[in-house]
Formats: sequence, structure tokens, C-alpha cells
Amino acid sequence: MSQAYAARRARLHDQCAAAGCEAALVSSPANVRYLCGGGVPPGAVLLLGPVQDVLVAPVTPSWEPLPGGPRPPEDLRILVLPGPGGDPAAAAADLAAADGAESLAVEEHHLTVARHRALAAAVPGLRLADLGRAVEQLRLVKDAEEISCLRIAAELADQALGELLESILVGRTERHLALELERRLVDHGADGPAFPTVVATGPHSGRAGHVPTDRRVEEGDFLTIGLGADYRGYRCEVGRTFVIGPSPATWQVELYDVVFAAQRAGREALLPGTACRDVDRATRQVLDSAGFGEGVGPRTGHGVGLEIDEDPRLAPSAMGKLDACVPVTVEPGVHLPGRGGVRIDDTLVVRSEADGGPELLTITTKELLAL
Repeated sequence: MSQAYAARRARLHDQCAAAGCEAALVSSPANVRYLCGGGVPPGAVLLLGPVQDVLVAPVTPSWEPLPGGPRPPEDLRILVLPGPGGDPAAAAADLAAADGAESLAVEEHHLTVARHRALAAAVPGLRLADLGRAVEQLRLVKDAEEISCLRIAAELADQALGELLESILVGRTERHLALELERRLVDHGADGPAFPTVVATGPHSGRAGHVPTDRRVEEGDFLTIGLGADYRGYRCEVGRTFVIGPSPATWQVELYDVVFAAQRAGREALLPGTACRDVDRATRQVLDSAGFGEGVGPRTGHGVGLEIDEDPRLAPSAMGKLDACVPVTVEPGVHLPGRGGVRIDDTLVVRSEADGGPELLTITTKELLAL
């Protein structure tokens, strides 16, 4: 993987040179990891300098001597600050100036105003420019190794969810079930949950991002579960809705069928060249036609990778088109106040029709199960 990280940094160097900047400072943790690999300590920054690339860290990186574990990049200098309290970003800016750089591109969307001012004051002779979301754009299209990590993360999430469905659910609280799911993820090899696990019952069901409460599962409830696994830094998610009891009510079946149809329309639209807003439109049209437009969330899905919520956005106002090998979620849902709702969420990889169309990573059944 060292060659892959070096190639990523080389592409960023080229972009900076084209923009007239001799050096760049990457401070977003996900972006630093993307360009350097795992094992990077919290707070570390990456300097893409005019002479050499330097990882500036507050503590010594914990490179793991395990098969397949993170390794120190061979072509990357590691600089550990001599004592606590120092700012790696300021130290990196000093290095850039010492190596002759007159300009430094920084991630203004990540730096606080105070930290940006401190950088300008620390190296007054260095012109600061905005790197923008250049690294995030590089991260959009995933390579084979990244997609492999996402596949494993999806398998772990599916496995944890499948095991929970085999247990007794009635009488247990949302909070208890969420904790059990997160424990199962780790037991099966995940580094942890990709995001706070969602367990929503009865009138809570169908809500995006619901925080589990002490409400207990009851007969007749809709039960919505949303979870994800973090595997080697890569995060995916899966969401399903079930019915508690021997059989669902008519209104539950009808609502579920509509959301399922909307989710299928969104999945089928995931082809290279499709406008991101058109994927959202495909799901939204199904829900609008069924009279559920007011209960629909602000977007259909989003990209996943080193962050659980990254570009591209699948929303009405989204710009741009999908590329092949871009992993995204498709997660339409409807919540009816006081009654509950349905949310169905999959992680997929955009593929061309010649390559078999969208690749589904999360394979837990989408049949409306009565548990």
C-alpha cells in the first residue's frame, strides 16, 4: 500500500503545483489517513513540502507489526514534536518555509478561525491559500483495496444484524439492543461501530439518526435498525425495518412496500454518469406518488469510505455525476408522527451495466420479516 499512498500524494502535489502553491498542509484526520495509511496518531498533520513530505505528529505513530497491519510509509519523513502543547500544523508551516516555500495551501474547511490566524502569525512570510476539498475529491473513487475493506465491513454489519434477529426482542429496550449490536460488531472483528447505532421502535421507527431510548419493544411495533461497521478505517452502513409480532398490519405492509419500491428505484439508478440529484429524484418520485412526500428526509443517500458521511451527496440540490467505483448509500425512509415508519438502507458501489450494474455490499434480506 505504500506505493498507493505515494501515488495519492503525487496527484495532490500536481494539483497544488497547477494552482501555484509550492506546499500543502493536510489537517483533516480522514485525509491524513488517506494519504499516509493507518497508524497515524490523533492530531497529526501532513506537509506536502517542496523538498519532502513530512508527517508531523504530537506523539510517535503506533505502526502495528502485524500481517496486513499499517506500516510506516517508506518515502515519508516522520517528525514527532519534542514536547506537549505544540501545534503540529504550526511546526509543519515552519518546515515549509524553511524549505523555501512562499505559499502554503491549507484545508480552510477543517481549520478553525483561531488556528488559521495562529498559522499566519507563526510564519508571516508564508502566503496561505485554500486547498479546498481537493483531497476529498481524490477520495471519491475507491481503489480495489478500499472496496475490499468496505465489503468486509458490510459483512460484519450484516452478520451482527442477522444474529440479533435470531434472539428474543420483545421487552428489551432500544438502548440495550443498540449496545448488543455494537458488541457483536467488535466480537466479529470490526474496529468499532461506524456511527452510533440506531434502534427505533414503535412511534420512533423510521426516524433517521434516532438516539436509542429506554422504550421497550412491543408486539405490533415497527422496529428500525441502522448500524455500520468500521473495518481498517472504512465504514459502511445497513438499515432495515421489521415488524414485531406474528403478522404486520395492513398499513405497515402498504408503507413498507412503498419505501421498498423507492429504495429499489434509487439502487437501479446507480450507474456511472447519472446525476446525483437524479438518484434522489428516482426515490422521491415513488414516495411522492404514494402520498408520502411530506414525511421524506432531505436526501436519499451519501458517499461512504473513511468517513460514514462523505461526498457525493444524493439530494435534490446535489451537483455532479456518479463515477464508477464510488460507494454510496441508498436510504429512503418515511416517518409518520405518532405511528412510526420505515427506513431501508444499503451500501452499494457504482458499477457500469457492463460490469453487472450496482454492486450491493449489504445483503441482509429486505423482506418484511415478522419477528
